[in-house]
Amino acid sequence: MPAFITFGRVLFAVLFIFSGASKLLELGATTATISAKLVVPDVLTTYTTQLEGMTGLPTAQMLAIAAAVVELVCGLAIALNFGARFFAIVLILFVIVATFYVHDFWNQTGADQKNNMIHALKNLSLVGALFIIAGIGRGPRRNDPGYTDV
Repeated sequence: MPAFITFGRVLFAVLFIFSGASKLLELGATTATISAKLVVPDVLTTYTTQLEGMTGLPTAQMLAIAAAVVELVCGLAIALNFGARFFAIVLILFVIVATFYVHDFWNQTGADQKNNMIHALKNLSLVGALFIIAGIGRGPRRNDPGYTDV
């Protein structure tokens, strides 16, 4: 059974690794998507202006880089079984936030609504799998009888 868990964990992580790498390689498109969907609240504009001044990058581009790095690092960590519980929890939060801002089907109609609802439900399934990974953690220990009974 542990081989299945390892295999499943690696296959699952491929989605995040590929998505993070794609975001980095297509940074302009990722930045444009974030710019179109995200509105920075007035409360945070002081901080985002300071960050933009320090980095020389617009907020949307910083968020695009951050999103790509989160997906890539967390995906690799889960695939390599390094801090899987922690990185699964980070991805749970990331996927929930990304779903809320990017796949806002409740504000759409027609084909766009249906398409984004499918993406939101897919992301809900990903969150469920991430909860399983967070629950399993690094996986069964050698003296764990639950996996040797099979």
